[in-house]
Amino acid sequence: MGSWPGKSCPGSGVVTTLHQGNVPSSFPDIPLVLLVLTFTFTAYSLSFCEVVRPKVSSANRKPGIHIAWTTVTYRSVALLIVAVAAIFFVAMRVVFPQFTQSSIKAADNVAGKLLERVAGMAPPAGTGAVTAQQAHFTALDGTVRVKKGNGNSWVAADYNVPLDKGDVVQTGSEGMAKVVFNDGTSYTVKQDSLIVIEENSANDQQQTNVAVAVSTGTVDLSTATYSQGSKSQVIVAGATASLAPESAAQVHNDPQADQHEILMKKGTGEVSRNGETVQLANWEKVTFRGQESHLEKAKETGPPTPIAPANMAPLFSSGEAAKDVAFSWTPMANATGYRLRISRNPYFSSTLVDKKVNTAAVTVSGLGEGAYYWMVQSYDAAGNESVESEKNRFTIISKGKGTEAIALELDPFIQHGHVIEVTGKTQTGARVMVNGSEVPMVGADGSFHYFTPPLPTGEAVITVTAQTAQGGVNTQQKKIIIQ
Repeated sequence: MGSWPGKSCPGSGVVTTLHQGNVPSSFPDIPLVLLVLTFTFTAYSLSFCEVVRPKVSSANRKPGIHIAWTTVTYRSVALLIVAVAAIFFVAMRVVFPQFTQSSIKAADNVAGKLLERVAGMAPPAGTGAVTAQQAHFTALDGTVRVKKGNGNSWVAADYNVPLDKGDVVQTGSEGMAKVVFNDGTSYTVKQDSLIVIEENSANDQQQTNVAVAVSTGTVDLSTATYSQGSKSQVIVAGATASLAPESAAQVHNDPQADQHEILMKKGTGEVSRNGETVQLANWEKVTFRGQESHLEKAKETGPPTPIAPANMAPLFSSGEAAKDVAFSWTPMANATGYRLRISRNPYFSSTLVDKKVNTAAVTVSGLGEGAYYWMVQSYDAAGNESVESEKNRFTIISKGKGTEAIALELDPFIQHGHVIEVTGKTQTGARVMVNGSEVPMVGADGSFHYFTPPLPTGEAVITVTAQTAQGGVNTQQKKIIIQ
């Protein structure tokens, strides 16, 4: 093996020698940075020799012991340590290549695990952080009261009272309330009923979770279009009904008689209780008792379809105080009779007409000016009634009265996510429409309160129309940005 001439450092005893010749095959795998460090250490050693050598000129040197002081910086010491470590690693790499390679891999694994552990401390994106939501009353009639989940006292229900998780809503014998959630799910709480809001939340992926327990009474509910992964549930005596989007159901709970019923009026859903699950479609229902574990499924008789008066139809009178109105609906097979009901409000908390007839048409006399709602049911020979039909509205207007603009004042809209809260005031006795949907209840002073269904993202137009029975009308439009 040949060699380069060695260079010694006089007075220091340090000798550096570089050899060439046969080199192990693992040598080319040595990182370039290590070679650079090796040569750097060689150069540093040579320069260090010059630093530590006593600097006494020959002319001034005298016999005896001479002591010279040299300052060495921390940087020099650090570089020396790094260089020694580099040379040690090179030697280990040449002598034990496999051991060194496994050490590098082990160090990489340790570093990787540390990074993963540190990264895992931060919450991953899209975990669905849950945020509590509020529901609102959109219609109130009669005696309705609320008990907040964090309180023990009852307060009168009001449009300005928000409903949170744990709140309780109770209606009296002549009471009715409509509650709308941010996902568009609506609950119409009928007379002598009590419900509890068990869940009302949404996450950062726009998935909603709404659950309401019906403790007693009857509730009509409907769902809107909501995000995939969302849930809309109603709980009755230990049974949980999950409704699909764009579905409607009626729930009845009578704890005293131990009778419980869930009827699917539109769309689909499923009912689960004690490990048993039943799928429901249009006009299918399940009934059960508290002491029984089995869910009894049955097909319900569909209701007749109202024909006349058509929904939202104006009926003109010739100035008489009362008008005769002809009602008709589709006949139903196996029906022995029909029950017609007429009310001044869409929830039929009170009725003007409630009569049974044998034919699919009847004329009712003595109806004065104003707005009315009507619906019909069929019944069989055993007296079993079908579910209620759709509710049609009609208005009796005196003929010959001029049409004039009526008062309509809108308050600034309040945005709740994709739901818009609309409030305002119009002429006493007028009805109000928002984007084609009628405001269920207008106060005696003309004030109204309404929550729109969830609106799509982007620019939306809110159209509010007020109309009196005499033909007076006023329409206003406002734009709003849904983000």
